[in-house]
Amino acid sequence: MKADSLYISSLEPAAGSLIITMGIMELLKGKLGRVAFFRPVIDVSSEKDHDTSFVLEKYALDMNYEDAYGFTTHEVENFMAENKFNYFIESLLEKFKKLENSYDFVVVEGLNNSSFSNSVDFDINLAIAQNLGAPYISVLKGKNKSAIEIFDEISIEKDSIKNAGCTHIATFVNRIDPKITNELRGNLLSLNTKDSPVYLLEEVTELDTPTVAEIKKNLGCIQILGEEKDLRRVVKQSKIAAMKLENFLEYLEDGDLIIVPGDRSDIIIGSLSSVFSKNYPTISGILLTGGILPHKSIKKLFSGFDKCTMPILSVEEDTYTTAMKVKDVPATITPQSDRKIALAMGLFSSNVDTNYLGNKIVSEITSDTITPIMFEFGLFERARSDKKRIVLPESGDERILRATEILLRRDVAQIILLGDKKETLEKSKTLGIDISKATFIDPKTSPLMDKYVNIFYELRKKKGLSLEVAKQSLELDSYFATMMVHCGDADGMVSGAVHTTQDTIRPALQIIKTKPDISIVSSVFFMCLETKVLVYGDCAVNQDPNAEQLAQIAMTSSQTAKIFGIEPRVAMLSYSTGDSGKGDDVEKVRDAANIVKEKMPDLLVEGPIQYDAAIDKKVAKTKLPNSKVAGRATVFIFPDLNTGNNTYKAVQRSSGAIAIGPVLQGLNKPVNDLSRGCLVADIVNTVAITAIQAQGV
Repeated sequence: MKADSLYISSLEPAAGSLIITMGIMELLKGKLGRVAFFRPVIDVSSEKDHDTSFVLEKYALDMNYEDAYGFTTHEVENFMAENKFNYFIESLLEKFKKLENSYDFVVVEGLNNSSFSNSVDFDINLAIAQNLGAPYISVLKGKNKSAIEIFDEISIEKDSIKNAGCTHIATFVNRIDPKITNELRGNLLSLNTKDSPVYLLEEVTELDTPTVAEIKKNLGCIQILGEEKDLRRVVKQSKIAAMKLENFLEYLEDGDLIIVPGDRSDIIIGSLSSVFSKNYPTISGILLTGGILPHKSIKKLFSGFDKCTMPILSVEEDTYTTAMKVKDVPATITPQSDRKIALAMGLFSSNVDTNYLGNKIVSEITSDTITPIMFEFGLFERARSDKKRIVLPESGDERILRATEILLRRDVAQIILLGDKKETLEKSKTLGIDISKATFIDPKTSPLMDKYVNIFYELRKKKGLSLEVAKQSLELDSYFATMMVHCGDADGMVSGAVHTTQDTIRPALQIIKTKPDISIVSSVFFMCLETKVLVYGDCAVNQDPNAEQLAQIAMTSSQTAKIFGIEPRVAMLSYSTGDSGKGDDVEKVRDAANIVKEKMPDLLVEGPIQYDAAIDKKVAKTKLPNSKVAGRATVFIFPDLNTGNNTYKAVQRSSGAIAIGPVLQGLNKPVNDLSRGCLVADIVNTVAITAIQAQGV
């Protein structure tokens, strides 16, 4: 299949082309399996081109760094001086065609024109795009420009692309002063942008601000205190501590990096104390100068902090030299910059018609491949399309707060946090994260409490529940959150980072209950393999389901698969295939498969079947040659919890598969359980899944 391509380029440096490239990569990786990245020209001022290295790592592209670029600026300038432009283009085409023939799509990012010397006196990116036959996206820099100046640039760029004979997909204007956005939108009404829309992205200070990690790397600092995650704090400004402590504290601002000689114990202790005080702003870190490490008594003080998230770094240079170097540290985005990436992609998705742009770019390209990245990006895109309110009752857990920031920045869902708002915001402040856009509800003071107590009492009084016990139950955050979902004050709930599975499921069974004709709550894992996503059920909830329950698990799992874009072909697993085996365990699976076939005659289901026959086409030809499921199964139903739980973990560990789940199913409204060992990424994915489930309620 012939691949398609897209050329992204800016005229000026620091226009934010990488953010647009990231946005396009997310659109593509949600639709296509094999995407390549290519830069026709790179600047060799650093060891490796930043954008190329970033894209290859962040999006796990299956290609070598050397294949992802054509020439250096120095080589291109030599070609121009020797009048070898045609040779340059022909050589580029040769590299580009190899990528076209091997991938579904090639994203091309040009180097801004100002990176070339005067020997290149034309728009080299337009010339390259024209010869590659790649549609064009232009990126303009709006920083420090008026609405009229930006409008004129848009008009000129539009004409230039048209005159070059390139297909103009869209224009992005980055880093616009928010004060002129409305004026610019008004000006654009007079410009025909139907076929090539203009997207406006306002300046976001944090994206142009270095983190503590970037300062550490650029200055070669050693780290004395803090963990790796603490280095993600943004340094809004730096301050040299030359005053006495009592005077210096009055000048503290949020996001300060305190630069101080290593022997100023008073400033070090005072700055650290400000982190735990509600009366002072939260600094981003402390940078000790002069190669002087704190006195051993100060180090002993550090080691006594249980959960100090404040990074302390040290450098050899003097204070003045260090301050000058800090000032020159550029803001970058690395694959590890989770907060910046979330902020950038939230900015992109909230200002761009992603459905229109995605369909325009890949209108005629299809792929059967589903990679883990495709699946994950697809989750975010679907969740964003109809944002739901997801309540997280465990706001005291650091992972929940970090996940909340990412979810809010990526605009995946509206997040409701249970707990004291002031305490939660104070904790997030000490962690250096921003969750201010979340909704905060304290069950202890909420006017909803009395209403929920009465509703719960009415639901359970026939079971012997007293009003007093109902009140005690609703004081538990898991019950309160579940009642929010039941009453429509939230669309879904995610819990389990602190609570047990029973703490999450029990309230759901008592309050939300199961769907009609479904007697049990079950679960699935989305097993993201290299080129496909499989559904495994039930690997987390039901210990030894009978035939009827197993059939319900299969039917519910097939519906879950369908919701998430996976065509259900159900394999009812056993230790024998077809009629080859006997015994109670095999008969249970056979009976379950027959129940499914009777109740859902249009569903492709096979059972009993062994795992190898279900997934391997060669084995399937031998054991079940006429089966429409064997060798092609997408939904795997295990006969019991012991088999399912061990199998999913074995596949996960041996193949490197990403297991997303457990995802609960069968409830009237979505509630999902986290593992108590979950990572921030697990929470983010589970919230996105819960939001998508809520869209179908």
